[in-house]
Amino acid sequence: MSQIFEGYERQYCEISANLSRKCTAAVSLDGEKKKQKISEVRAGLEDAEALIRKMDLEARNLQPNVKAVLLAKLREYKSDLNNLKTEVKRIGFGNLNAAARDELLEAGMTDSLMASGDQRSRLMMATERLNHSSDRIKDSRRTMLETEELGVSILQDLHQQRQSLLHAHNTLHGVDDNIGKSKRVLTAISRRMNRNKWVTGAIIAVLVVAIILILYFKLK
Repeated sequence: MSQIFEGYERQYCEISANLSRKCTAAVSLDGEKKKQKISEVRAGLEDAEALIRKMDLEARNLQPNVKAVLLAKLREYKSDLNNLKTEVKRIGFGNLNAAARDELLEAGMTDSLMASGDQRSRLMMATERLNHSSDRIKDSRRTMLETEELGVSILQDLHQQRQSLLHAHNTLHGVDDNIGKSKRVLTAISRRMNRNKWVTGAIIAVLVVAIILILYFKLK
């Protein structure tokens, strides 16, 4: 997960918790103190909206699998922010008379705070699930990297084996060339021996004929 997004997320959670406490405190205030508290909450809402925009921009620049997880988490934060805005509007609604305002504070604000509490509980559960999903994505990515490293190692081994086979092939090719040369030398030697045999046979034949002729003329 993006460290930048996590930084924005921590800031937003701190601001959201602080705004929730201020809204709860503003319910029991009157007059200028209440207006001041509402002004502080509205300023905090602007900061929270700015962080929401930054988280949205950061999430959309990440990889698709991480992007989907972060955008789902961001939707929960936006819903939480809308609830805070609703609370502020109800607290700051000053055109009602005292009775209506008391009724609003007793009924509407109670329901809003309960809904906000439920929303935060769901938000925490969703955040936990998303964190688990992020951990699984990290584990899958780590497994993928380990598999990729193993594949690279296997390819390197195969390349080395290929080089060894090529070297052996070249060596065998050299041996074949030497064997071919040896065969040619042996063939030439064999031809010379055969030629020498014929020459020797011819010489012997001539000598035999000469001896026979000599004996013939002597005995005649």
